[in-house]
Amino acid sequence: MKRLLFALCLTLLVAPALKAQNVSKEEVNSAVKYLQKTEAGVLAATKGLSEAQWNFKPATNRWSVAEVTEHIAAAEDFLMNLIQEQVMKAPGRTNAVDAKVIDEFVLKAIPDRTVKAQAPEPLQPDNRFGSPQASLKHFKASRARTISFLETTKDLRGHAITSPLGKELDGYEWVLFIAAHSERHTKQIEEVKADPNFPKK
Repeated sequence: MKRLLFALCLTLLVAPALKAQNVSKEEVNSAVKYLQKTEAGVLAATKGLSEAQWNFKPATNRWSVAEVTEHIAAAEDFLMNLIQEQVMKAPGRTNAVDAKVIDEFVLKAIPDRTVKAQAPEPLQPDNRFGSPQASLKHFKASRARTISFLETTKDLRGHAITSPLGKELDGYEWVLFIAAHSERHTKQIEEVKADPNFPKK
């Protein structure tokens, strides 16, 4: 009887921990919608641009819309590789946290353009895709793979690594990071387009 009670208690203690490592259907749906929304934002911000508009730079040290778009596309691959090769092979968080709070922090902090950040060398624009149109095509294909990964991967909450935000992020939060990153740079595109010298056509 004592063994039975012990086993029951152990089950009750372990079950919540296991459950915490799985992302709910609602969370997956929410992240998918955000990925789709931010993809649409990139496409809308770059729709119908002329060659002059694509390549206009507000200053020598600032990126053009073409360069920002290339960065968005390259970052999608870079971050997904990080998730698959590092995050999902890492152990769980070292400290107990409220994952929901960290989720919201990612969604708020990454798109915040008041906090500037320098892109790492591998993500600096170098015309790797050959044209803005090719960058967009690559981005759309990569975003589809990101969504598929989110919808088919289990245990996203069970792995975490440190992030540029100074916090450990789990696999689900890194996916949110990807979507938020494209939102951040869509804002950057709009900043370029709002420049008074931006070509009219």
